[in-house]
Amino acid sequence: MNTTAHVSLPTGKETNAVPTETQSTARLDYLDAVRAFALLLGVVFHAGLSFMPMFIGWAVMDISTSQWIPLFTLISHSFRMELFFLIAGFFSHMVLTRRGLQTFVVSRFWRIAVPFVLGWFVLRPLLVSGWIMGGESMRGDADVWAALLEGFVSLSTLPQELFVGTHLWFLYYILIITAGVLLVRFALEQTGVFGTWLSGLAARAARFLCESGFGIIVVAVPTAGCLWFMNHWGMDTPDKSLLPHIPVTLIYTGFFSCGWLMQRHTTRIETFARITGTKVSLCILAIIGAAVLSQYEAQPGHEQYTYLKALYMLCYAVMMWSLVALTIGVCKKWLSGQNALVRYFADGAYWLYLIHLPIVVWLQVAFAELPLHWSVKLCSISGLTVAISFVLYEVMVRRTVIGRVLNGQRQLVKSGINASVR
Repeated sequence: MNTTAHVSLPTGKETNAVPTETQSTARLDYLDAVRAFALLLGVVFHAGLSFMPMFIGWAVMDISTSQWIPLFTLISHSFRMELFFLIAGFFSHMVLTRRGLQTFVVSRFWRIAVPFVLGWFVLRPLLVSGWIMGGESMRGDADVWAALLEGFVSLSTLPQELFVGTHLWFLYYILIITAGVLLVRFALEQTGVFGTWLSGLAARAARFLCESGFGIIVVAVPTAGCLWFMNHWGMDTPDKSLLPHIPVTLIYTGFFSCGWLMQRHTTRIETFARITGTKVSLCILAIIGAAVLSQYEAQPGHEQYTYLKALYMLCYAVMMWSLVALTIGVCKKWLSGQNALVRYFADGAYWLYLIHLPIVVWLQVAFAELPLHWSVKLCSISGLTVAISFVLYEVMVRRTVIGRVLNGQRQLVKSGINASVR
């Protein structure tokens, strides 16, 4: 029996064999695990910010800090959202080709636009109150109820800072990038031979990235060029304005597009994620280079500052791409196949990331003055955040309309596996 279905590429001129629903669900479970890991890492990343050895403008600074936290934040922040955008691009192309444009647009509206808008209104007062309590706790005692009331009063300042100032910026950027990719796809369909040539060029570029030993180094060069224009050394967090942050947008668009192109040829992502000695060595060297060079950001008067910054950006970009590839490879090696626990966490990870930040900040304020080692606090805050989020997920989300919105319409396939329209 024929187990493949033929679908059109973005230009509409080529065809590509794509596995059936049952076959691909079994093969792609590890990509759901990758996405869940990226989101869970974000929880730990935010939980660690209160333990930085210097004040960075976060809600609160703990009495127990660590010199290891800056290294952790440097590494984790370099690739976690890039990883998420690559997987988002992969699944976006999969849904588009299997379900059609109309279903794809409707699913993006319910799964991304609606959580972005509703989540902002629900979570912003909680985040504002967390920042107020954090500031008060560093000056003395915090008044929880007064801070909470002030957080809700902050909504009265609308439309000032509408939809900005929270961690939900990533949903806004997914919407922007998805719209841009769809417009490019439509334009290519209208340009005939040129569109076919351009689509083929993009496919060859994706193949080079995935199959060449120099692929990561080559793609790191334009990535480093974008990093050069950030406000700080490393990736900026574009949560201050609805106007797209151009360098950030270019980088996330690049990862989203790579995921999109990899899904057109289903073995590409496996090739890209293959764990090799060269890739591991390159990653380690890039991490060491970025860690050593990061100290020069605070020395703009250094005579070699420009060269040090350029080298740092290249190391950071190589670290970014290699960690994305290796993370996918590790998940493929250890988390392939069907695992009920992995599936549960993968389904709940989106909800977890949407609501985690107010919980993290409130817990950071509660733990800030406790005479405990920073590692105990970090594990406690991260663990409690995950536990609280998943209790809420089980009670309020999983079997409700909220769960259907966040996780997509679940369908029973022949093998008995529950697959979601991602």
